[in-house]
Amino acid sequence: MRMLGAEVIGVESGSRTLKDAINEAMRDWVTNVRTSHYLLGSVLGAHPYPTMVRDFQAVIGREARAQILEAEKRLPTHLYACVGGGSNSIGLFYEFLKDADVKLVGIEAGGRGNGLGEHAARLAAHQGFSGARPGVLQGTYTYVLQNEDGQIASTHSISAGLDYPAIGPEHAWLADQRRAEYAAVSDQAALDAAQLLSPTEGIIPALESAHALAGLIERLPQFKPSDLVIMNLSGRGDKDMDTYTRLLGKLT
Repeated sequence: MRMLGAEVIGVESGSRTLKDAINEAMRDWVTNVRTSHYLLGSVLGAHPYPTMVRDFQAVIGREARAQILEAEKRLPTHLYACVGGGSNSIGLFYEFLKDADVKLVGIEAGGRGNGLGEHAARLAAHQGFSGARPGVLQGTYTYVLQNEDGQIASTHSISAGLDYPAIGPEHAWLADQRRAEYAAVSDQAALDAAQLLSPTEGIIPALESAHALAGLIERLPQFKPSDLVIMNLSGRGDKDMDTYTRLLGKLT
């Protein structure tokens, strides 16, 4: 961003996660509203951002649909994607929402435990993850990780892009409608998935994408030979090399 001429300001407040960065960006925007504009790169925040970002990201699903029909002459049976705010996943899912036979699976950050503050799983309550209830955060009414008093809970994930206490409102609606399934995988499962993909395919995934791969790997025994799966490998691991090196030791 600096190379392209942007001024980049690091956030030192709070837990220094995505939530805190958005807070600071909003504070700066309302203070300097005549000379600045607020942008958000996920399907979060006040209208029109969830809709606008989804529509931009929907190119993922349009291209995936066209390419799988050309290659396999049929639609996939399953779609997998990681879910933080949920932009890459809704981008993949949106073009297939009307195809009832296509199962949509979003994978959240299970972190290091099921207790509040140990994870960032908003919709994976069926796995025992605690703390998500309907609420409002930064202009969005959705499922939010919060304590009994309604205070926003701290979160944890090795992946910065998944470390957020709320989820895009369209994902909340898809979960309520049972059109999409949401589950969570642990930090360790994501690391294991990245270690599998890297030597097998020569692709180092972003830690966000490694969660989607881990969710897919966990469900391999459930698949039939006729199943056809698309997984959205939504980012490269370049940005995560410091984390990989710290957690995995010297990479070879």
